[in-house]
Amino acid sequence: MPDLVIRPATPEDAAAIAAVHVGSWQAAYAGLLPDEFLSGLSVETREKGWASSLADTSRPHTVLVAGTGEKITGFAVFGPSRDDDAASKTGELSSIYLLPSEWSRGMGRALHEECVRGLSAQFDAATLWVLSTNTRARKFYERAGWVTDGKAKAETISDGAVTLEEVRYRLALG
Repeated sequence: MPDLVIRPATPEDAAAIAAVHVGSWQAAYAGLLPDEFLSGLSVETREKGWASSLADTSRPHTVLVAGTGEKITGFAVFGPSRDDDAASKTGELSSIYLLPSEWSRGMGRALHEECVRGLSAQFDAATLWVLSTNTRARKFYERAGWVTDGKAKAETISDGAVTLEEVRYRLALG
């Protein structure tokens, strides 16, 4: 992607990130999560959350946005691991989301590489969590060298109406 720009997110990017977040979830998780949950996702609600997060200069995670020209069509988040069993030098790739129009065009790979560079500067290893049934994402990460480490978790969201069953992947850095 010759015109691709990846840069740190600013509070002004909240609306665009929220649109990518909702659009990506609705497409990627169709058939994996309940339709009524996915159709009820709100860009406005996500925008408020992203605006608050991006305005917090003490946040430990880095948020990157990607796109061509002025349009943001993807984002990623990385930083210290949030896992209770993580060593101090373990980072986490907490998300990579793209608009479906950008899937399989190189933006995800470019965002991933930028996150791994950022993680490598601070950590010896990194983890990520992925929906156990998300075959597309799992193959993406496996092609990039991530391996499952045997950990799994079930997390409920939407006031307990939706359960996310996730598996953890690990990548040695440096």
